[in-house]
Amino acid sequence: MTSCAAGPHQLRRTVDDWDHNLYVNSPWWNAALYIVPVIPVCHIGAFTFDFFVGDAYAFWFGDAWDGEGTGFEHLPVEAPDGKVQSLMIDRSGWTRSEK
Repeated sequence: MTSCAAGPHQLRRTVDDWDHNLYVNSPWWNAALYIVPVIPVCHIGAFTFDFFVGDAYAFWFGDAWDGEGTGFEHLPVEAPDGKVQSLMIDRSGWTRSEK
């Protein structure tokens, strides 16, 4: 069961990319999809699928045997109003925005 918690989380990260793209292009529409709650339901569904199918498959049929994990390439999104960095990057600020 621990293999289900580890993995590339492909569907979850795809939903996250969709959420990020929506927010960059229309913060109000993105907020509305959280209130309705379309995006939270998609996150729960993606987590469930990844936990039981996607991550287990990637782990057992690839990553466990070669000792190297599968990466995920995020959707490139042009940010018209600036961008913030990941908090895991050295010297990134909490809400420091680069314009």
